[in-house]
Amino acid sequence: MPDTLTIQPKRIIEDAVVRKDGKVGDKLLDKAFALAFNGLVYAQIWEDPVVDMEGLAIQPDSRVMCIASGSCNALSYLTANPAQVTAVDLNRAHVALGQLKITAIRHLPNYERFQRFFGHADHAENKAVYKEMIAPHLDTESRKYWEKRDIKGRRRISYFTKGLYKRGLLGNFIGLAHLFAKLYKIDLTKLLKAETLEEQRAVFEKELAPVFDKKFIRWLTNQPASLFGLGIPPAQFDELAGDERMAEVLRRRLEKLACDFEIKDNYFAWQAFGRGYDRSEQAPLPPYLQRKNWEIMRERIDRLDVVRANMVHWIGDREEASMDRFVLLDAQDWMNNAQLDELWGRITRASRPGARVLFRTAAVPTMLPGRLDDAILSKWRYLEETSADLTARDRSSIYGGVHLYELA
Repeated sequence: MPDTLTIQPKRIIEDAVVRKDGKVGDKLLDKAFALAFNGLVYAQIWEDPVVDMEGLAIQPDSRVMCIASGSCNALSYLTANPAQVTAVDLNRAHVALGQLKITAIRHLPNYERFQRFFGHADHAENKAVYKEMIAPHLDTESRKYWEKRDIKGRRRISYFTKGLYKRGLLGNFIGLAHLFAKLYKIDLTKLLKAETLEEQRAVFEKELAPVFDKKFIRWLTNQPASLFGLGIPPAQFDELAGDERMAEVLRRRLEKLACDFEIKDNYFAWQAFGRGYDRSEQAPLPPYLQRKNWEIMRERIDRLDVVRANMVHWIGDREEASMDRFVLLDAQDWMNNAQLDELWGRITRASRPGARVLFRTAAVPTMLPGRLDDAILSKWRYLEETSADLTARDRSSIYGGVHLYELA
């Protein structure tokens, strides 16, 4: 992979996504995805931190590396009491969002202010809160990002007065899905009002499932560009679809999200069907946003760093046997075999005995056998039963598999 210090971020993402041996059409599609992925993608990360922490089994001396994305999980890992968490990301917007959250935790006076800023993320007063309480303490690059105007001429910090979770690539994708639901006369709030799993399934079967049989929806979801908003590059699209039509794959994933977990316990469902978090007193929220964890976040926030870097190079710069836990999200779905060998070679070198690596895949099975060099893979033990259990309980529901490896 190219050096992050000498190559522009857009080029870094292109190098990760664009298939070198692809046809001209495939390469153009890959470049279009890289362009879309260069801005804010995830206002909220879409991987379940609760199952992550169970699988990682974080200890008080654990040093954790994860991909930042929206930084929700990096912050939430602090509740497991690790020694250090480093969130790494190539995306400037994601790093700026992480730094904003860190600065807010350090300098906002109480939980209520923090919750209104990041939980509700749509109060007019947030503009003044940012200016008076956060901005003076924010690093130069992050402040520059939030105070710069977007393509519509709005200062990006205004997202927190108009609805942060309706912004970004994923937020726009969910908004488009809501528009289609309205056109098909589907009331998505019925799911949010359901009081039992039986009621949730009844709503899904009656309202949502039939949409995936519509000719237009089947055609639309079969276009790789239609899923850019989910952060799925064209190469991963093919892996996710397999031998099925994408509409059927998406129907099953949405069914799990809508039917397998009680709405009252699943903030991912609230984001999907309500475009924000529930605002009731007992609302399901990421661990870092929960009232009970506010003092823990204040006490441990200095253990978290959010840095803009190439993940592979960052791991390669660690001392030998100095790290304990790695969370790779679905980044490996973008990689060829040589890149996988380089990544895992560096992880293996940097890992202490008993280190764990957790990642997700678009398809169901783990992708490492047959692709990763056997000399590297043989040093790791696949925790198959635990991986299957974590997959089943991942409330975000959009991935085929959650996979966990332990250094033998």
